[in-house]
Amino acid sequence: MGPGGISPWSLLLILVIVLLLFGTKKLRNVGSDLGGALKGFKGAMNEGEKEAKSAKDSLESDEADESADASTAQREQVDDKDKPKSGS
Repeated sequence: MGPGGISPWSLLLILVIVLLLFGTKKLRNVGSDLGGALKGFKGAMNEGEKEAKSAKDSLESDEADESADASTAQREQVDDKDKPKSGS
């Protein structure tokens, strides 16, 4: 028995019936169309992953810039407190 309880002879019989009904030319066209669709889907997935990665890198860069700005602001506040007041 094969997958799902279907014997290899049953699968072969189904294949022969499908070939007789549709013909090899139509099945070849369906196969090439399916292959093209899968290739397009794979390309779109790779493009989406690249966009997600660049967005993540950009977000991490922005967070690093904000952290650096916050550190600079804290340093300036500390420096202002340490400076002696003049004029009085």
